[in-house]
Amino acid sequence: YNILRPRNVLPIHGEYRHLMANAKLAQDTGVPAERTLLAENGTVIDLRDGEARAVGQLDLGFVYVDGSSVGEITDADLKDRRILGEEGFISVIVVVDAATGKIISGPEIHARGFAEDDKVFEDVKPKIAAALAEAAQSGVRDQHALSQVVRRTIGRWVNQRLRRRPMIVPLVIEA
Repeated sequence: YNILRPRNVLPIHGEYRHLMANAKLAQDTGVPAERTLLAENGTVIDLRDGEARAVGQLDLGFVYVDGSSVGEITDADLKDRRILGEEGFISVIVVVDAATGKIISGPEIHARGFAEDDKVFEDVKPKIAAALAEAAQSGVRDQHALSQVVRRTIGRWVNQRLRRRPMIVPLVIEA
């Protein structure tokens, strides 16, 4: 600042506290406070007759780069990735009779992101079977409703037993 003697200063790099420190440094070296601008991303700056002024604000969000795609990641995607990374993933596959709702095959449980062996899930399989039998006895035949029964049952068990909240993907197949 001492060498260049700028008429206007617009700090552009760093967190807000860094921008403030840069602006103060500029003012300490002789740049007038009214010629020191602090702007957020999207602030429109107009430079006219040697004076910089904030004249507007654009509504900007973040642009995410994911492999070869740009900007297509949503907040929900980021939340899913955080859950996958921190809590893990469980898939449960169950085949039920479409007419009776009784289990034909399964439940088959696959987990990723757990230090425990898949054998730890042997305890919850009878609970899933019992919950599905109770739902079938109540007349529930809808695949989505049965999937929710599976999700709630294993989710409650995992939360109580392992103190985790993984992403759970139940797949109920009617045969």
